Amino acid sequence: MNDKKNILICPLEWGLGHAARMIPVAKKLQEMNNNIFIGSGDEHLALFRAEMKGVRYINFSGFRPGYSRHFPQYFIMLLKTPLLLYHIILEHQRLKRIIRENKIDIVISDNRFGLWNKNVTSVYVTHLPLIPLPKAFKLLEFIGVLLHRAVIRQYSLCLIPDLPGEQNVSGRLSHGVRLPDNVRFTGIISRFINSGEPNKDQMPDFRHNTVILSGPEPQRGMLKQRLVNILCKKEPVTVILEGRPDKEKSIIRSENIAFYNHLSAPEMMMMIKSSESVISRSGYTTIMDLIALNCSALLIPTPGQTEQEYLAEYLSAKGWFTTTTQEDLDDSISLPPLKATWSEEVVEKSKILLDFALKELMEQEHKKG
Repeated sequence: MNDKKNILICPLEWGLGHAARMIPVAKKLQEMNNNIFIGSGDEHLALFRAEMKGVRYINFSGFRPGYSRHFPQYFIMLLKTPLLLYHIILEHQRLKRIIRENKIDIVISDNRFGLWNKNVTSVYVTHLPLIPLPKAFKLLEFIGVLLHRAVIRQYSLCLIPDLPGEQNVSGRLSHGVRLPDNVRFTGIISRFINSGEPNKDQMPDFRHNTVILSGPEPQRGMLKQRLVNILCKKEPVTVILEGRPDKEKSIIRSENIAFYNHLSAPEMMMMIKSSESVISRSGYTTIMDLIALNCSALLIPTPGQTEQEYLAEYLSAKGWFTTTTQEDLDDSISLPPLKATWSEEVVEKSKILLDFALKELMEQEHKKG
């Protein structure tokens, strides 16, 4: 049970969220005496390098669909389906070489469909067994469920970063659909779950609200510009976290706004926890991070991204967050208090579930050996 395993972790390159939620998984597996390899593109590798030590890195970039200024995301994905299928086949073939050259024992794929291999233990991570469609096409969702289920069954194990039962974060995205037998719920996954309370002496000494930018361009820049125009003359100071670990760390002040290219996990935690209010996209990883920090926020879903639109609506209906659309942002913006309304059990149960899932994974692997 003490022999080290070589574990390759490959997050989807669709914003930093998929990489950020794999950091605590990588750290736990590293603490369990395993060798960790990270396979991704430059931006994601920069985030891992900033957060982890003793890890090997492999340039293994994946499919990046991007957004549009004018068309909804589901339409863009439909147009790019042939390109996605090409990348799935290409990644599947490249993975064989990476496994052989690095003697990989376990592959963990965060939403990268083609990263399974029958010669090693393959793990798939997703919070989207059901991919939501617009109301006009809702009856077709079962097709996506069946296709995704077929993908999940190619893997040895599937991990869903959420809680089972009524007390959950993803709603119908991973509940209310029939799941394969190899699925395990891990609870929410966040870099901030075991971070503890920040040292008050190190907290920012100025009143501020925090904006957490995430997701790819051009929608990322469009939201940023809209918020800058609205908040540049408002009190208190607005701190905008750009989330760009591949850029030189810097702080820029313009009128009543401070821009941070990137903050380390402890610095980000302190900035958020000391805020009066938080504004963010309704990306799943950002939501998990805010829950781990016990902080609510104003969620602004990316236009046309049905997953984010559903999560914002679902979680605001639960009273956990508030939400508005990007189109409705104006000078009358009302920022909610930071106080959370969910039970502390969400985080406490998550700690247990993730440990249990990773122990099961390692026990299965050692039995194979």
